[in-house]
Amino acid sequence: MEAPDLEVLRTAMAWKEQGRDVSLVTVAATWGSSPRPAGSMLALRADGRMAGSVSGGCVEEDLVRRLRERAPVDGLPEIVRYGVSVEEAHRFGLPCGGRLELVTERLSSVDPFRAIAHAIDARRLIARRLCVATGEASLHAAGRDSDFSWDGRDMIKVFGPAWRLLLIGAGQVSRYLAQMALALDYEVIVCDPRVEYRDTWPVDGVAVDASMPDDAVVASACDARSAVIALTHDPKLDDLALMEALGSAAFYVGALGSTVNNARRRERLASLGLPPDATARLHGPVGLRIGSRTPPEIAVAILAELTAVRRAPAAVSLSGCDASVERNVPGREPAA
Repeated sequence: MEAPDLEVLRTAMAWKEQGRDVSLVTVAATWGSSPRPAGSMLALRADGRMAGSVSGGCVEEDLVRRLRERAPVDGLPEIVRYGVSVEEAHRFGLPCGGRLELVTERLSSVDPFRAIAHAIDARRLIARRLCVATGEASLHAAGRDSDFSWDGRDMIKVFGPAWRLLLIGAGQVSRYLAQMALALDYEVIVCDPRVEYRDTWPVDGVAVDASMPDDAVVASACDARSAVIALTHDPKLDDLALMEALGSAAFYVGALGSTVNNARRRERLASLGLPPDATARLHGPVGLRIGSRTPPEIAVAILAELTAVRRAPAAVSLSGCDASVERNVPGREPAA
C-alpha cells in the first residue's frame, strides 16, 4: 500500500503527463471539528476526477466548480475558506463549528513532485515550501522534528516514507497486527527464521524476512520512522531484536508478554550490557491497557499505542495491555 501523499502525487503526475489540467489542494488549517487534518492533500482534475481527500467529501464538489469557473489570478495559488459562517458550515456538511482553510495550486510541472516521490521511495524526509503570494516553491531536507506548518503566507509540507513496522515472529498476533497496520498505511515486514512459521504466513502485501531478528532490525528498522515489536515468546529471538532496536532511532519498540515476563526481559537485556536509558524505552507489556485478551484485541491495543506515540507521545499513560499475570489458555497466546 502506498502512503496517501505518494498516491496523490503519483496520480497528479500521471494526469499532468497526459495533458490534463490538474490542481493540487492542501488543507492548510482547520478549526473545531474537521474531517481531515492539516497537510491532507487532494489532486483534482477539471472534469471532476480526484485522488485523495481534504474533507471526506464535504467540499470537493465545490472545489471542482471553482476550478471550472475561474482560474487563479496569474496562475498563483489561492486560499479557499469553508465554514466561516454557521450557514456555510451547514451547506457544505461540515461538523458544527468546523472550518477549513485550503491552498489550491495548479500544477505547471511534474519535476518537483517527481523529486518528492523519489525521496519517499528512498525513505528520505523532504519538505516543500510554497509561497502563496508568489507561487514560488522549493524543496529542502527535513528532519525528525519537521512538521507541516502554515503562517498565512508560506506553507511547508513534509513528505516522507510510509511508517515502517517490523514484526518479529509470524504467529497469530502478528497476522492480525499486520492486517490492521496495512490499513493504517504502515509498510509491514515480518521476520521469522523459523521455517514452520514463515512458510504458512497468510497476509498478502507483507514482506517476509528469513534472517535473524537482529540482522532484520539493522537492515530494515533503525530509523526514526520505524517501529519494532517482538512477538515470538522466544527470548533467543525476541531479545536479539530488542538489543538492536532499543539502541536504534526506532520511535517505538515493544514486546509481547506479561508484566512478569517483561521484567525478566529487562533484567536479561541489562545483563547483556544494554544501558538503563535503553531498557526504559521498551514498551512491555506492549499496547494500551484496554482489557485486550484475544489476538485481534491485542493487535488493536498495540496499534492504538503506536498511534498515540506518533501523534502525542506525552499523552501515552495507559501503556501495557492487561497482562499482569501469566495466562496459559489452550489455543490462545498470552495477552500483550
